[in-house]
Amino acid sequence: MHAAATPDAAGVLSRNANSRNTAPRVSDRMGEMLKVMIVEDDPAFLNRFCKIVTSNPAFELFAAVTNGVAARESLARGAPDILLIDLGLPDVSGTQIIRETSVRYPDTDIMVVTVFGDEEHVLASIEAGATGYLLKDSLPEEFIDLIQQLRAGGSPISPIIARQLLKRLRPTQPLLPTGAPDHKSLSARESEILCLIAKGFSFGELAKLLEISPHTVTTYVKKIYQKLAVHSRGEAVYEASRRGLIK
Repeated sequence: MHAAATPDAAGVLSRNANSRNTAPRVSDRMGEMLKVMIVEDDPAFLNRFCKIVTSNPAFELFAAVTNGVAARESLARGAPDILLIDLGLPDVSGTQIIRETSVRYPDTDIMVVTVFGDEEHVLASIEAGATGYLLKDSLPEEFIDLIQQLRAGGSPISPIIARQLLKRLRPTQPLLPTGAPDHKSLSARESEILCLIAKGFSFGELAKLLEISPHTVTTYVKKIYQKLAVHSRGEAVYEASRRGLIK
């Protein structure tokens, strides 16, 4: 069992020597694990997120820091696959860290997890490069699924935030209908996964049911999202139903 994790004076999460010297897991050597970095100044939330990440074999904790300076130091050493970040950091704006990360590592998926639900913070984060935005007071139980959705090309957003964005983007005049966009047909495997998603299976359940790795599931889901031109499970199911791809 890992020792309890606590941030040191530099704001970097530290563990005991035995934890640091632990041999990499098999999935790590195979390149299957997703590297997750956490930037959070609240110790309770930091530990909660660390436990979520380290308890899932599909993830590797790349770094866990409590401020912007420590975040920059960690990012200078390499790129995480996923960045979970709060906006209210004690030294540097979380939005600034998002902007720097998206420019330096465009393949890193960034999700904001914060208490700020106002339009100004939301829009600033999205413009800086975030592709997901969750409020701390409404985090769903299936948080792992949302991280996997983010990596698969989705944009997990708290419902209240999504409503704000829809209101802002809603045109004052109704748009004229256009023809359905061209799209590549789904493979048999992609269609199978899409049907299971429509039935409510989580990414983890899909991996076990189909006897494939969580990483492979996210790869298939990303392709499905791209072909359907969508960014979430709900949109994928709706669009597939509209096109008659699932019943």
